[in-house]
Amino acid sequence: MLSFNRELNREAEKIDAIAFKIEANFGKADTSSKKIDAVEKRMAPIEKQISTISQAVTQSGTSLLSGLTGLETKIKDIEASQETIKVKIEGFEEQIQKFSAMPEARIELAMPVIPIKRDKAMASLTDTEIAVLEMLSTEGPKTAPEIKDRVHLSREHTARLMKKLYEEGYLEREVGKIPFNYTIKKEMEKLLKKQEPAPAN
Repeated sequence: MLSFNRELNREAEKIDAIAFKIEANFGKADTSSKKIDAVEKRMAPIEKQISTISQAVTQSGTSLLSGLTGLETKIKDIEASQETIKVKIEGFEEQIQKFSAMPEARIELAMPVIPIKRDKAMASLTDTEIAVLEMLSTEGPKTAPEIKDRVHLSREHTARLMKKLYEEGYLEREVGKIPFNYTIKKEMEKLLKKQEPAPAN
């Protein structure tokens, strides 16, 4: 009996020791649980901030993508406009090349030859107009700017004068290049020579 009692006492002591360890572990677990709760409370606002930042980044990314899409559309429009302008320029260059390939000077054929009104050939001319015709008769073809410098008229006045002489049939003009080159008609040249006074004996 005594031996059995001792054995029971030893087992009871072991059980007490185990119980003490379990209680100690429960205490540690409770402390750890409290620490975890505290950490979770601290993490909650951080998680909220992270969520807010994530949403903002997502929205910014969407706005940026939308902006890039709009920019891409504008770039395509600009490229299309540039292509249209390029085609037009090429067309202009082709026309210029064709125009350059034409003879440098040709008598204008678009308008019919304007006959000289013989009855008014000289009577209706001013002294300046007669001077211009005589200049062309003796010196050959000239442009309006060249004539302007000789008759001391404005550019506009000279242009109107040359247009009038052309339209009334006194002159022909070459249109291969600008400014036009004006030539007196042979018929008018003969009339001018008839007007010259006979030399004195």
